[in-house]
Amino acid sequence: MTELNEVKAKVAATYDAASDLFDHPANTFWDRFGRDTINRLDLKPGTLVLDVCCGSGASALPAAEQVGDTGYVIGIDLAEKLLILASAKAKIKSLNNVEFRRGDMLNTGFDDASFDVVVCVFGIFFVPDISAAIRELWRVLRPGGKLAITTWGSDFFEPANTVFWNSVRDVRPDLYKGFNPWDRISEPSTLSAILNEGGVPDPWVIAEPGTHPVVSAEDWWTMLLGSGYRGIIEQMEPEMVESVRQANFASFANARIKEVQANLVYAVAEKT
Repeated sequence: MTELNEVKAKVAATYDAASDLFDHPANTFWDRFGRDTINRLDLKPGTLVLDVCCGSGASALPAAEQVGDTGYVIGIDLAEKLLILASAKAKIKSLNNVEFRRGDMLNTGFDDASFDVVVCVFGIFFVPDISAAIRELWRVLRPGGKLAITTWGSDFFEPANTVFWNSVRDVRPDLYKGFNPWDRISEPSTLSAILNEGGVPDPWVIAEPGTHPVVSAEDWWTMLLGSGYRGIIEQMEPEMVESVRQANFASFANARIKEVQANLVYAVAEKT
């Protein structure tokens, strides 16, 4: 298996594992920021949308609501269990103008200029060559269409993020900081530069500060298990996991953490 295929397999396995808690009430940030991304685009009825790394539908479902029966949304992701969740939610909402399928952002399989809007929320950073992924998304976007990229900003989930990584280092130092792929583009300047490398000129890029409430240590642990950090936790022995969990619970009690930073970087570019 090539290095790239290994990366894809790990991402799929991580988020398949995280699917059991992905839509837990503690993890409302997925839906919140997915909808925020769509709301920035002013989608019109009849718009054709591709949502890449769609997860359980946080941005694809509000997009389907906004484009109406004359529009259509396709969501692609590597994690099949998240796609199942997304399809179930679309059925509950009686949204017949959206479909979810397994797909790769480096090779979507769609023709040039197939979509009016292409969206990627919390996903573009997973591949080693981000600019290659951007070139593919830009390729399937029609002239006059919009590309929207949302990624995590600086100080992701601090101060709890540091608590987690320090507890991991205590039991598995080889796993320390083993999952921070968004760090490469956590500033507007770095995201703008890599969009330029991918052939996207003059993107509008902005950093937006934010927070996410954490009601309890239990909710923080649920956030870890329902996100990409699940991949780190899954690599540890049960007694190590319990040690990490106890360390996080103790730190929350001592520091009285009630929220974490959830800073974002948004980018939108129109194809001429």
